[in-house]
Amino acid sequence: MDEVFAQSKRLFHLPLEEKMKLLRNEKHRGYSPVLDELLDPVNQINGDYKEGYYIGVEVAEDDQETEKPFYGPNIWPSTDLLPGWRQIMETYHQEALRVAKAVARIIALALDLDAEFFDKPEMLGKPIATLRLLHYEGVRQITGCIPLWICYPLVLDINAFMMGVLFSVGRVSNPAKGIYGAGAHSDYGLITLLATDDTPGLQICKDKDTNPQIWEDVAPLKGAFIVNLGDMLERWSNCVFRSTLHRVLVNGGERYSIAFFVEPSHECLVECLPSCKSETNPPKFPPVKCGVYLSQRYKDTHVDLSSYRSHQN
Repeated sequence: MDEVFAQSKRLFHLPLEEKMKLLRNEKHRGYSPVLDELLDPVNQINGDYKEGYYIGVEVAEDDQETEKPFYGPNIWPSTDLLPGWRQIMETYHQEALRVAKAVARIIALALDLDAEFFDKPEMLGKPIATLRLLHYEGVRQITGCIPLWICYPLVLDINAFMMGVLFSVGRVSNPAKGIYGAGAHSDYGLITLLATDDTPGLQICKDKDTNPQIWEDVAPLKGAFIVNLGDMLERWSNCVFRSTLHRVLVNGGERYSIAFFVEPSHECLVECLPSCKSETNPPKFPPVKCGVYLSQRYKDTHVDLSSYRSHQN
């Protein structure tokens, strides 16, 4: 875990122009710039003031599985640029998936299911498991000129890019003004294993239906995972387990985290489990295929890739 944090810093400390060469693709593999994601459109004025990097299940380009929305080859930095980087991330991905499957077995027992329920091929036997490195920039000042297309949609004031002008990168969160490191949201899948550095910022709302919502800080704990429950678990369990509403506020200090999102296979039908429904407690959600649900959630929360391409021309 320490090594992944160190390698994450190496990546995010690269010049922005280098990172944009690794821009995420339609499979959501690769670099995700600041403001690329808008998680809470009701309360956010722009988007998330964070950058990220997606790494999924590695599938060869000539494999027929690449026809699926979240399967394909990853985008890797060159070995000249970041030697050993790929091997470290692939090892972490494998180990995190092993831990996630162990946690899923505990959840299965809690729902009166066989411990191996989520190990089925259509579930975590062929999962959509995504490692995402995250970086919340501290507020810092830069002088000089950067090509405008590199920072789209980051650029809010074109005048800031006049040669020699001093401008700030990064934002201090201010909920009253709609500025967040990450807007309030719940994760989409079964569970998320979240590792953080020692910089605070994560908040959760235990009862997302209350108004006003009450937010509580989650203290960083080195070497531990915070386990966020996802929307699919809420649907499977018919709200026995509620997905975790959370957000990130940044105070100007630099912050890193490592999220490992665990979802079932593309074809998995997520529907209320037999042990979680009755005549007096019918299913609260309609059945939905995992791949369809995930594709729509990503589309709803990410900038259209064509926006970047048009600004490169």
